[in-house]
Order: sequence, then structure tokens, then C-alpha cells
Amino acid sequence: MAKQTPLTCSGHTRPVVDLSFSEITEDGYFLISACKDGKPMLRQGDTGDWIGTFLGHKGAVWAATLNKNATKAATGAADFSANLWDAVTGETVATFPHKHIVKAVAFSPDCTRLLTGGQEKLVRSFYVEKPAADPDVIGTHEGAIKKAIWTEDGKTTITAADDKTIRKWEVNTKQEVQRITLSSLPSDVQLSSDGTVLVVSHSKQVSVYDAAKFEKLFELNLPTNVYSASLHPQKKYIVAGGEDLKLYKFDYESLEELDSYKGHFGPVHIVRFSPDGELYASGSEDGTVRLWQCHIGTNYGLWRCVQQGEEDEGATTT
Repeated sequence: MAKQTPLTCSGHTRPVVDLSFSEITEDGYFLISACKDGKPMLRQGDTGDWIGTFLGHKGAVWAATLNKNATKAATGAADFSANLWDAVTGETVATFPHKHIVKAVAFSPDCTRLLTGGQEKLVRSFYVEKPAADPDVIGTHEGAIKKAIWTEDGKTTITAADDKTIRKWEVNTKQEVQRITLSSLPSDVQLSSDGTVLVVSHSKQVSVYDAAKFEKLFELNLPTNVYSASLHPQKKYIVAGGEDLKLYKFDYESLEELDSYKGHFGPVHIVRFSPDGELYASGSEDGTVRLWQCHIGTNYGLWRCVQQGEEDEGATTT
């Protein structure tokens, strides 16, 4: 069996804390990274090749996302702002001021709204085409908001916060409609590609919920604190990473642990599957983004150039 040879994407100078892939476009798919160095980066998703750096924030960037076709990007930062970017030119399109650190950003499915959350504990929805307009305040948590996502119909949003809750909000009525109460602080939440399953990381667990009913389906227990988990777009696998520097891969149906890999030199803060499911990306305290093959030994991206027997550190891309 061929060994895992991750591609190392260098360039950041501080911990990488968020990652987001676009959907597949006519030019392939893309990856954006958020870093405490305040300089989010855009890369080609399948190779990790650097495309550009978004310059403008004056503090650590905690969140970064792309719209579906990778024409727009959004970031949330410690300078009390969320920025909207033209992902093609790298120019700032708009800055949405906040009163505290912004730690979550998400485009609505039609890219008309930008959801934000953070230390203010408020869930806000800004209008992408009307940046000067006042945002809608959809709801309030009792703790800082860690993650914010839209459901596929664009009618509801889901947020995770330090008050140990995952909440679903109806956008039009601005009402909380469902809630999950956890026994520990959530570190990450992700909605499956088809919108039916919610994956929640907290403490040493990865909990999987029915996204419509907010009922737990199953739970994975890991030997370390889990900071992030991601579900394969065809629901084949779950990958997770956290405090012990490793990436864990589980079979979604049997829940069997298939593999675990150590490639980072610091805790893993974020992990996300690519839209085609061929790779997953991880961001770490060590300041690198690494790309991992989902099916080891297949010719895909730069891995067609990697031969069995190369050094464990893997290939490097700038």
C-alpha cells in the first residue's frame, strides 16, 4: 500500500485557523485560508499552488470563505471587521464594521447575503450588493460565536457558540427554531454537501446530527481534543484533527477508524474536504496548510509527480 504523502503549502507566518473550498468551477476549484498573520491566501484547490494574498486587515484573520464559483471571498478578523473581496482581482469590495472580533463568515447560497458572528455574540446578515445598508440581526447567543453557516435553501442559518449550543435561526422571522445543547464547548460545525447532516466537533467527540430534526445520529470518540471535522461530499468518510497533531479518517457507515496520519508540527485547527472528495486540507498551529489524498496512490493533482519512497515530510508547494 502506498503511504500518505501530504503536500505542504507554505507562505503563512502564524497559525492557520480556517479553511474553505469553493465548489468546482470551469477553472477547477479553489481554497482560501485564514491565518493569525492577518493575510488570508487563495490557492488552487487541487495542487495548493498560491494564487494571491488578500491585503487589508489590521489584525489576525479568524475566518475565511469563498462563494460557490470563487468570484467573491469574505473574511472575519480581530480588527473588528468583516471584509468582502473580489476573489479575482484581490481588491476589497466592502468592509462591514463590528464592535468586536469577527470569528465566523458565510455566504448565503445565492451569495446575496453575508452571515457574521463573533465576540459580540450577535448573528448578523449583511447585504452583499448593498454594503452600506444596516444588517439584519438574526439572533443572539450567550457566548462568543465560533461558526456560522447557511442551510441550502437560504431560509435558515446555523451557529455554534461558547454557550455550548448549536442553534438554528429562521432568517425572515429572526427566531430561533431549534437548539442542540452540548456538554462542552463546540470547536467546529459543518453541514454536509446535501444539507442533511450536521457534523459537530466538541471536546474529544465528533457528533453527527440530522440537520432537519437536530437529533443525534451517532458519535465518534477520539483520543484527543478535536478542533475540527469534515464529512466527505458523498458521505464516505469523516476526517478529524486536533490537539495531538494527527489527522484521523473514519468510515462514515461502519464508523471504523481507517487511518491516522501525523504530518503537522502543531495542533490541527481546521480540516475540510475538497468538493470532489479526492483530498482534504488541514490548517495548523505550525503555520502550514497541508493537502492529503483521500485515496492514497491515485494520480491526482501534484500526486502524479510523487513517487512511493519519498521522504515522510511530503512534497512542498509554495
